[in-house]
Amino acid sequence: MRSPAHDTASSRATWDRLAARYGAQERFETAAIDAALRLAAPQPGERLVDLATGTGLLLRRLAARPTRPREAIGVDASPGMLARVGSLPDGWSTLTADARAVPLPDGWADVVTCAYALQLLQPRQRAELLAEARRLLAPRPSSRLVVVTVWSEGDHLGARLRRGALALVARARPQTWGGLCPRDPTADLARAGFAPSQRIVLARGRYPSLVLAAPAPEGDPPPAG
Repeated sequence: MRSPAHDTASSRATWDRLAARYGAQERFETAAIDAALRLAAPQPGERLVDLATGTGLLLRRLAARPTRPREAIGVDASPGMLARVGSLPDGWSTLTADARAVPLPDGWADVVTCAYALQLLQPRQRAELLAEARRLLAPRPSSRLVVVTVWSEGDHLGARLRRGALALVARARPQTWGGLCPRDPTADLARAGFAPSQRIVLARGRYPSLVLAAPAPEGDPPPAG
């Protein structure tokens, strides 16, 4: 998971430093990434943007699927993380940029994905990232956003204890385990105009994760405040 950042420069430096060992934890993310790709289901004629792509695990898992989009771009502020992505199919690329300010035209994407990033951000940063996702999505009913966060579902004792333990570890070791801070981003999505239509929870044998899919909203976006 990624650790919290106070600004883009410090975040970039942190992730450049952690990039060399980040791949060791990808096995804990794979199940949720695959679930996200099932919900996103990008088609051959579509274009996808993966915000905060990191080492490109989602892009690499997508590249191995029999059905994949004609174009896909992984966006991350850390050159060190992007250097770990590896080779991609023709027409795919990476882009060094803040996920809240992507140098692509409005409506460029049919699918926007964002895995294991929202739980790292402060409220305003989450609003800015989701506003950017909305801007990037083409204004069509078929356009969709899929996000993944760390989360343990439910109000029963086991789920509460799991969330508490994750939050404790995240606070104790923010540079290495800060990304384990649990977050259900449903309310953040609603404020950005997204209404999640699909929800998958993965609880065992991996990072406890929540996967949400939402169609692109209609109308003008609300302010990212």
